[in-house]
Amino acid sequence: MKKWFGGGLIASLFMLLILRYGIMKNPTRERYLTVPVSLNGTNPLEWINSGLSPAVQNPESTSQVMSSDIVVSTLFAPRNFSNEEQRSLQTWEHLKQLIDHTQGLPNAAEAVKEAAGVWNSLMASVEEPTQGYTNGSSHANVREKQCPHFLNKMNATELDNSGYKLGVPCGLTQGSSITLIGAPNGLLGNFQIDLTGEPLPGEPDPPIILHYNVRLHGDKITEDPVIVQNTWTVAHDWGEEERCPSPTPEKLKKVDELDQCNKIVGRNDSLLSSTGISSNISRRFPVLGVQPKIKNYFPFKQGYPFVATLRVGSEGIQMTVDGKHITSFAYRETLEPWLISEVRISGDLKLITILASGLPTSEDSEHIIDLEALTSAPISLKRPLDLFIGVFSTANNFKCRMAVRRTWMQYNAVRSGAAAVRFFVGLHKNQLVNEELWKEARTYGDIQLMPFVDYYSLITWKTLAICIFGTEVVSAKFVMKTDDDAFVRMDEVLASLSRIKLTNGLLYGLINSDSRPHRNTESKWYISPEEWHEDTYPPWAHGPGYVVSHDIAKAVYRKYRDRHLKMFKLEDVAMGIWIADMKKEGLKVHYEKEQRVYNEGCKDGYVVAHYQGPREMLCLWQKLQEAKRATCCGDR
Repeated sequence: MKKWFGGGLIASLFMLLILRYGIMKNPTRERYLTVPVSLNGTNPLEWINSGLSPAVQNPESTSQVMSSDIVVSTLFAPRNFSNEEQRSLQTWEHLKQLIDHTQGLPNAAEAVKEAAGVWNSLMASVEEPTQGYTNGSSHANVREKQCPHFLNKMNATELDNSGYKLGVPCGLTQGSSITLIGAPNGLLGNFQIDLTGEPLPGEPDPPIILHYNVRLHGDKITEDPVIVQNTWTVAHDWGEEERCPSPTPEKLKKVDELDQCNKIVGRNDSLLSSTGISSNISRRFPVLGVQPKIKNYFPFKQGYPFVATLRVGSEGIQMTVDGKHITSFAYRETLEPWLISEVRISGDLKLITILASGLPTSEDSEHIIDLEALTSAPISLKRPLDLFIGVFSTANNFKCRMAVRRTWMQYNAVRSGAAAVRFFVGLHKNQLVNEELWKEARTYGDIQLMPFVDYYSLITWKTLAICIFGTEVVSAKFVMKTDDDAFVRMDEVLASLSRIKLTNGLLYGLINSDSRPHRNTESKWYISPEEWHEDTYPPWAHGPGYVVSHDIAKAVYRKYRDRHLKMFKLEDVAMGIWIADMKKEGLKVHYEKEQRVYNEGCKDGYVVAHYQGPREMLCLWQKLQEAKRATCCGDR
């Protein structure tokens, strides 16, 4: 089980002790609440209070009826950029043909058209002078307040019975969490939590990234209490339900190493008690003197308070109740956490408190002491690089990028100019996030903006962009791809490449030579027979860290330019497919397997450690500086 659940039990007990008498004093006949949530405990946001969206909306110009010619002219129109701004667009001009490479990538055409709209809005915001701010306040300060790290409302009071909406101004990112404290009440005690995305032009309802439905008295399928999780979009309606307890427990999988449904849900209370497991911490505080009956374990009970947390992981969203992990829900295609703009709560629920923490917010560069050390120097076009590293990142992953800048981007190879690192970031649907991203790009000089909205299914375009930068913008002997949650030991990567003594036809990384496409339609990595008809893939290297030689990266760009590059939505597999095609054309390929690239965590002696949050990144770097050894962080 992930370590971030470890302290939840103690915190839950403490908060429940505080709430015991508050719940007792409020009769369960009161309606559930529409709660005004304050920003960091101050100044309520009116658009949250009223249930409206933030002031900045998606522009109508993102309509899918926009022609390809208009899209291209909008995204690539000449503009009067400064030198700092031009540095963030060095790959941009090379990607004009993306609109012709949408086949095989879900939502590709829409993502480019949406990008045209948000790009227009961003440019309008950047080019117009700041107006309307008085008393010494600045546009930057206002933006910072609307992209908070933390939102909360304690000791909420009842307003009406229309449900509750909490706006999340700049989306969620890995490590973000939404915590609710309340009690099921009313006639049935059923309630729903919906994490919804940005409203789409012309569509009455936004997509639902997660629908968390608690049914205390069962439904048409079962008479027992059940939690139902699902997604919804206008295009595809409801997806496949995930139920807890599951009618087919043998088919359950793990998400972020945690069960889709905890096996204790639905088991007999008496059996759990005999093993020392409390059936529900909240039951220590009975309401109205009602004594609970011995039933099968279920984390929610009518009239009893609970503390529930939805936490964003790398593979999905986890729910804990009273400190105990209950369910996991894997992300589905185009329904990703950065898209979440609102939390909606409805049903028979007495809501006491809601907390949103770990929200994405950028650092104020004016208060960074070591800003000069974190700023990337321009790359000399006259001096070939030994290694260029492209890092996948999404727009609101501000903290992850700062952690990379403070850690492995401080290697001497980068500071001396022998190697270079750039973040490859697509546009966001939210204007506030794009403005913060633009400011960050100008400040640090290490971001390459992509002319499309950043859906997961389009990461192959970023692989293409990395190959373009490493061969057309600069000339690097080797080109590497990694992620912003991966720690890369650049010294060891360069040493390994030196030992291999190959400069052509090289794929270096954790090679997978016997993998098969996922045929489950609900899988994030689902591949239809039309997308890949063979039973197995050609050899490929896992995405957290692989290297290709200059000739391979150059060939990728050439095939793209000549419209002969097959697009495939799994970027690391796509690179394997491209290399296999080059091999058929006569290229002598060498697959160098590096077992020390860990694609699911960290092990001592790593070359690449994946799924490392900002704190882990800083810890790994500190250990390298102090012990001069690649030692992992965590409980030891």
